[in-house]
Amino acid sequence: MTFQPESDTSQEDVQRTVDEAIAENEVVLFMKGNRLMPQCGYSQRALELISKHREEFETVDVLPALDEFRVALNEHSGWETTPQTFVDGEFVGGSDILAELDERGELAETLNAN
Repeated sequence: MTFQPESDTSQEDVQRTVDEAIAENEVVLFMKGNRLMPQCGYSQRALELISKHREEFETVDVLPALDEFRVALNEHSGWETTPQTFVDGEFVGGSDILAELDERGELAETLNAN
């Protein structure tokens, strides 16, 4: 038996949250958990990779409405899984893509790091 959190948040509210977070932040990471307490290894890895190159970026915890976030994020990225990173409104990828960019020395530039 798996735990499925029930959400009081409507699909419209989540869609608005996703749309605004992507539009209003240069870099945004949709993740399970938050900066202080990532709730999955992939989210922690993405957080660490971004943090290597940027101090300021937004994070959004998808756990309070996981199913709704999957739908909303899929509309922007074509992916259903998290974490998902967006830079200047464009989908970059999850933790594996961030790691590949970092290994090639391209992550700082991708994240518009100063």
